[in-house]
Amino acid sequence: MKPIITPNNCPYYLISRISLQVTGVLKKEFAEKGAPDVKPAYLGVLFALWQSDGLKVVELGHEAGLEPSTMTGLLDRMEKSELVYRAADPSDRRVQRIFLTRKGIEVKDITLEVVNHVIDTIFEGISGQELAKTMDLLKQVLTNAQKAGR
Repeated sequence: MKPIITPNNCPYYLISRISLQVTGVLKKEFAEKGAPDVKPAYLGVLFALWQSDGLKVVELGHEAGLEPSTMTGLLDRMEKSELVYRAADPSDRRVQRIFLTRKGIEVKDITLEVVNHVIDTIFEGISGQELAKTMDLLKQVLTNAQKAGR
């Protein structure tokens, strides 16, 4: 017989709490460091565009690990924050490409500094080997969750 589920032994609850807590810390640190328009939800898109600016929306969603239905609203908010802009693809005007604005480029150093600091803080006392194993486990959990959602 399985034990009664409590917050302390429910993986979903713990993952959710960690996510909420880290999101709060990131928001606070972005604001304190002078990048209040950077939101934790934007990180996947920003990381992808810093690697390869001007991606098609579909490519960007794939790189950021986001569903197309999520991309539209996220990009709307990022445009409103003046971090990105949309432009028609010159070879196919039906296709939109996403580009960083000057502001989107300028927040890179602060954003990476904050993210690295928060990661160092939340994984304090955890060895590199333990962290690598944790990453592998979380990737498998994500894969399983994606399969379950299909």
